[in-house]
Amino acid sequence: MMLSASRLDVRSYGGETLTHSHDFAQLVLPLSGRIALDIDGRSGVADGNTAAFVEPGAHHATSALGDNRALIVDLSPDVLEHRLLEQFGGAPFVSLTPAAGKLVDFMQLLLGRQQASSANPLQHWLPLLLDTMAGQAPRAQSRLQLLMARIEAEPAQPWSIADMAASAAISPSRLHEWFQAETGTSPRAWLAEVRVRHACYLLRHSSTPLALVAQRCGYADQSALSHALRRLRQTTPAAYRRAAQSPAEN
Repeated sequence: MMLSASRLDVRSYGGETLTHSHDFAQLVLPLSGRIALDIDGRSGVADGNTAAFVEPGAHHATSALGDNRALIVDLSPDVLEHRLLEQFGGAPFVSLTPAAGKLVDFMQLLLGRQQASSANPLQHWLPLLLDTMAGQAPRAQSRLQLLMARIEAEPAQPWSIADMAASAAISPSRLHEWFQAETGTSPRAWLAEVRVRHACYLLRHSSTPLALVAQRCGYADQSALSHALRRLRQTTPAAYRRAAQSPAEN
């Protein structure tokens, strides 16, 4: 089963009351300030200690209580199991444990560092955050997503299948099963795509020398980078950079 993406935005709310509904679940994680919400007649305040969960179809009104900034997550059904939907839907204002609060802080830090090149790294932290908020041990999907986040943050590391399995505290055979079930591909193929995507970002948005691009993306040398781009993008690093940075592409 391929995972579909959740949408993550940072928003600030004004004093006016906004009332609407939507067909997806939404998580409101205040980063600063306080936000008043009424979710299907249940009123409360989301702040640094409390998150708000809006279940699909729920009418909700939002207004600010002073300056504020919040991470708003439009949740994909892939990351929200039915049992979690029932738990959060019945109590839409969720107290954040210290562990969950630290995860939100870390996600905010990632948000400030993220590169537009690759899939939003925050996606990988959502299952773990939901499990933590629900007071559950991390599920298999959460552990896999955490591993993927670590790899995307450090593509230059010499990730072997054994290293990846050890990081997720599972066997190599189980790692293959998880990747096939959740991404539709193998760990090695997924890692190859992560590295090429990162390389393409550096080629497109910087003048970093090709040898250094290769090093930063986990390739042994510039020749290995060229081989990977030919195989996965049907081009060479130099040709990709010229095409991406030409005036016609801007």
